[in-house]
Amino acid sequence: MRLNPADDRFAAAICAQLGDDVLRPISERYLEEPRQRFVGRSGLLALPRTVEQVSALVKLAAESCVPVIPYGGGTGLVGGQVVPDGPTPLIISLERMAAIRAVYPTENILVAEAGAILADVQAAAEEAERLFPLSLAAQGSCRIGGNLATNAGGVNVLRYGNARDLCLGLEVVLPNGEIWHGLSRLRKDNTGYDLRNLMIGSEGTLGIITAAALKLFPRPKGVGTAMFQVASPEAAIDLLSLARDQVGEAISTFELIHRQGLEFLTDALPEVRQPFATPLEWSVLIELGLPAGLDPSEMLEAIYVAADERALVSDAVIAQSEVQRSELWAVRERIPEANRLIGSVSSHDISVPISRIPEFIQRGADVVAGQGAFRVNCFGHLGDGNLHYNVFPPEGHDKAEFVAQRGAVKRAVHDLVHEFGGSVSAEHGIGRLKTDDLESYGDPVRLQAMHAIKAALDPLGIMNPGAVLKP
Repeated sequence: MRLNPADDRFAAAICAQLGDDVLRPISERYLEEPRQRFVGRSGLLALPRTVEQVSALVKLAAESCVPVIPYGGGTGLVGGQVVPDGPTPLIISLERMAAIRAVYPTENILVAEAGAILADVQAAAEEAERLFPLSLAAQGSCRIGGNLATNAGGVNVLRYGNARDLCLGLEVVLPNGEIWHGLSRLRKDNTGYDLRNLMIGSEGTLGIITAAALKLFPRPKGVGTAMFQVASPEAAIDLLSLARDQVGEAISTFELIHRQGLEFLTDALPEVRQPFATPLEWSVLIELGLPAGLDPSEMLEAIYVAADERALVSDAVIAQSEVQRSELWAVRERIPEANRLIGSVSSHDISVPISRIPEFIQRGADVVAGQGAFRVNCFGHLGDGNLHYNVFPPEGHDKAEFVAQRGAVKRAVHDLVHEFGGSVSAEHGIGRLKTDDLESYGDPVRLQAMHAIKAALDPLGIMNPGAVLKP
């Protein structure tokens, strides 16, 4: 189906039906994405206040065959929020739909509109003495609708799961403008196809999420944070197993950090205080969340003693205050910032089976070396198998010198991920950046089913065209 631009005539139709308050002048931030890989085409920017207004906008777009780009916080890293080509789109930002509609502490449920900033959802849960555990570096600006549309991960997946695992129900505007009132607070509802899970992770290609019923959890009474130096990735995995044997599912975070990332911090962000004067090649950041009556520091010390007896660790820093805890977290959270300042040749958000991570890291070093004298910063969420495997130019060189090699480096890494039975997109989604990868590595039957679902729900192809699935 041929799509039409969001032109002056279409703008007039919106104003005639919804008034002059919905459309706003478009600014550059709606046409950019953090990595500067894509630049969006200017179009119309709509800022609806209600789900009914979203419905009316999408109905008008369907009637005129105008492409629709749902816009959250704009923090996505795979270009799903901008359209660089084709007819100028209608961009629908949900930033004015940011209300916390209700909190049900006894049910451990919070209902939020899609434009609510993640940090505000966390704060609303905290006011009710509950925890909403989704935690990302961009939580001060990303919005919960975008988190769900991309099935965001973050640092607490090990204990609480991805965004998909934290959602009970959704309110969604479908591509024909109809509203699916699926904002259920039920934890058990076995009545057919699960449209909620179909919409989560669809990146705005099957509808626009306008509100969500989210799971809350009891707040841990004691939180303990430590950084351990480990002998190897194999030792890190054994340490995770040992820690689980001792404290069960109390481990909320288990992050693997390579020395290269710490060296980048030293070079690019020297103000970040690092816990070890001379770090080994591998470290682990671990955080526990415990109920009342248990001392997290004692638990971490017991884990360290047991790991030391098995020669898994050589040193540790256990936070004794909130300041020390914040300093340890700053090391992990500012590695991506240091990466950006250094400038990568090719960055990869991948996952492989946890038990195969050591072999993958070893093989990966050989694969990258075959492409050139590059540096690798491998770090990430070891507890759920998600690594950020980023390739950098040799010391003293700039990434611009290696633009021509970016594609070959990415293919080499992704081919290895596929060989290991992994995923080339662990938590960032497909967007527009990885549509070719999805076709190259995706199961053909699954891809066929995805295209059939897209055609059934969005026969005009107006919803975020070019994202996830190639036209």
